[in-house]
Amino acid sequence: MRRLKMILALLLLSLALTSLYFLPSERSDSPAILSYRVVRTFPHDPNAFTQGLVYENGSLYESTGLYGCSTIRRVDLETGRILQIRNLPANYFGEGIAIVGDRIIQLTWREHRGFVYDKKTFELLEEFSYPTEGWGLTFDGKRLIMSDGSSTLYFMDPSTFEILGKIEVHDGKKAVDRLNELEFIEG
Repeated sequence: MRRLKMILALLLLSLALTSLYFLPSERSDSPAILSYRVVRTFPHDPNAFTQGLVYENGSLYESTGLYGCSTIRRVDLETGRILQIRNLPANYFGEGIAIVGDRIIQLTWREHRGFVYDKKTFELLEEFSYPTEGWGLTFDGKRLIMSDGSSTLYFMDPSTFEILGKIEVHDGKKAVDRLNELEFIEG
């Protein structure tokens, strides 16, 4: 009888320990903690209030902010020299940018206004509006993804700029607000 109780106790203990393995842990919901190492630095205009960056095919495209000083520019990464620049009207605060094909799309902060430029000439092709502030912008190959400083990411059609959907970003159960610059790298 005593031996049977011991076997039963060990069996119950084994079942209990095995079931712990299958329970969701708080850790599985936690974001990965990543490290980094600076491997190189590049010269940059110290007066540029950078709001958006895209590096494509050897060219660095940059959106700068501040009322009266906002620009869209193409910069030589190695030297920091501005190769091409277009100033925004003084009443716009430039924000995030994304490249879609041969176009650069730029958001503005509080003006609910976006601009579409020809990537080669920086000619203004189109303007569009959106219902929130504009902060960060990226392109996933199909849709634009926009942040507005909240915990919401908006998905937009890159041709019509219609809002297609949105998601709330959480760290476990807590919303992550103040989402800003966005990058979409290798899906």
